[in-house]
Amino acid sequence: MHRSLLVGFIAYGSLLAQVKYDAGDKTIVINGQPFTTFHTGEDANKPFLAPLRSASGKIVTRRFPMEMVEGESRDHLHHRGLWFSYDDVNGVKFWENDPSYKRGKIGKIVVRNTAWKGAGRNGKLEATMEWRDPAGTTLLVEHRVMTFYPDKDLRKIDFLITLEAAETVTLGDTKEGAFAIRLAEPFTARKGGRIVDSEGREQAAVWGKRANWVDYSCELDGEKLGVAMMDHPGNPHHPTYWHARDYGLFSLNPFGQHAFDPAAPENITRLTKGGKLTFRWRVLIHPGDAVSGKVAENYKEFAAAR
Repeated sequence: MHRSLLVGFIAYGSLLAQVKYDAGDKTIVINGQPFTTFHTGEDANKPFLAPLRSASGKIVTRRFPMEMVEGESRDHLHHRGLWFSYDDVNGVKFWENDPSYKRGKIGKIVVRNTAWKGAGRNGKLEATMEWRDPAGTTLLVEHRVMTFYPDKDLRKIDFLITLEAAETVTLGDTKEGAFAIRLAEPFTARKGGRIVDSEGREQAAVWGKRANWVDYSCELDGEKLGVAMMDHPGNPHHPTYWHARDYGLFSLNPFGQHAFDPAAPENITRLTKGGKLTFRWRVLIHPGDAVSGKVAENYKEFAAAR
């Protein structure tokens, strides 16, 4: 190939292999195709990413309650795209916290600021959130960095999340949390979806167990696709417990313990004012199932990162 043509192809390829962010509508675009939108979630009491798409453009998250789509389930209003929250912070509910709910002390996670930082081909969306109780008192300040990668076949987000106590807080032991995604209907067991974890457990046997990663896969609009979530070995309480349900809820929970294993003691997490907890998680949307999608290999690369 002529050298000028080769240089042109390389330049064109690098133009495509990039991540962009529209600060107006908070949409992330990868390789020229829409990937997701960061919703600050004033109407949901928490921020979330939705919808999420595969590299081929297929939506892998449930659209309800943001959209009304025929044939979708309409349970759990608080299951919105991809999010992070927890249901017992000084007794305040940040998980089951849809504004329409009346049971318990309903808290809200308020986005204070966001900033986009391009890092070569990758892109980083940084955000600071306040976890506020019903009286408006801030209990936790969350500092979050979401890194998006422009892979040709994969969609990958790395999360670096630090929780800082604004006052002394106690995180109780409950299954209701924490880092979660609600998947599209074809991923559910009744539609033929398959769940597997890093220890080889499948379907309902995954729930309440500890594992490095869990993967859901299904046939979506004629394409075999999978979604994996990964817990970094440097995280507190690694390997995490999984609140993974066969109806499409897919959640890791580093705070619960007795709620998953009645034989285990309660895991009560206390932070004095200024105390911090830091977590690293990865979400991977890949072609194929966990094996053909090389989830274990991807986890090994993620786990090695410091």
